Amino acid sequence: MQRFDGKTVLITGASRGIGMACAQHFASQGAWVITAQRGASDLFENIPIDLTEISACKRLIEATIEKTGQLDVLVNNAGVMMESTIEEMALEDWQKTVELNLTVPFLLTKYALPYLKKSRGSIVNIGSIEGLGSNPGHAAYCASKAGLHGLTRAIAVDHGMDGIRCNAVAPGWIDTEFNEAFIEATDNPAKFRKTVAGIHPVGRTGTPGDVAKLVLFLASDDADFITGQIYRVDGGRTSKLSLP
Repeated sequence: MQRFDGKTVLITGASRGIGMACAQHFASQGAWVITAQRGASDLFENIPIDLTEISACKRLIEATIEKTGQLDVLVNNAGVMMESTIEEMALEDWQKTVELNLTVPFLLTKYALPYLKKSRGSIVNIGSIEGLGSNPGHAAYCASKAGLHGLTRAIAVDHGMDGIRCNAVAPGWIDTEFNEAFIEATDNPAKFRKTVAGIHPVGRTGTPGDVAKLVLFLASDDADFITGQIYRVDGGRTSKLSLP
């Protein structure tokens, strides 16, 4: 028997990167995977939806229950990052970032709670090491991810007695399409790859699968005494002090 046989898992933003890896790993362990993103999916049953429309959150949960009849795991993965300092950032861009990265997980959790109570389910939020520290020009992203980490703890505290667990993973540098495009835009991509690998004690950058494996563990019964935690998946990057 596989770990997620008979369980329904809803993952937002699963068309690529971490979300796609999570979908693949859950499916390999027997889960009925439902993905939610703007476009269609050729690999998984999906609900095409634009989560930048706040009203879509309730519709997404309703559509998932209509399709599957239950919800056991919610993975809040969809997000956005806009590079700007506070001084330069437009209020509209700040609001878009906070809405997708923090308000959408709040609303999806809110509407999912009645069904997660029935299944004694689990929520895993995809945060970031930038919810713990900051890179330059990422003010809104850092604030939204720090908020998501705080929301994770609050959900765990408020709904633990309902049988619901909530944890978050905080990925570091992960080899996603977004990061690959960033590297290719540098003057010397090969040098940049070597440099960024070198800031990690493990000697490499992360893969979406590195994150997905932890997400699966936290959502599984193997982690039934773990809740309200933020787990870094960063190859030791944030543990390493800069020189000298």
